[in-house]
Amino acid sequence: QVQLVESGGGLVQAGGSLRLSCTASGGTGSTYIMGWFRQAPGKEREFVAAISKTGGFNNYADSVKGRFTISRDNAKNTVYLQMNTLKPEDTAVYLCAADGGTWSRYYYTRSQHYNYWGQGTQVTVSS
Repeated sequence: QVQLVESGGGLVQAGGSLRLSCTASGGTGSTYIMGWFRQAPGKEREFVAAISKTGGFNNYADSVKGRFTISRDNAKNTVYLQMNTLKPEDTAVYLCAADGGTWSRYYYTRSQHYNYWGQGTQVTVSS
């Protein structure tokens, strides 16, 4: 069983940057594929980015490509989401997710394929 705790959210002006962190406990750093999702009020949960167990592969939603970067430090059991050039439409609760399966680029864009979830961290981008 793994527990995920997100941090780093906050209020930022449009064009600004934030770095989210997700630290896992209860498992080793390279055991899980890690993903970031977001959910805005009244909207469905949306895929943002995912990274393979070793960090060698990643995938991004089209809406964040070129602005967001996912990375991981397995020695610290932590995955990061660097968010640059933030837009008001990026406002949402950002959730970290983990799964112990085998990397598949498309498979891990779907929230139902992750077994473990954090509680989320709020990101608010003002215009």
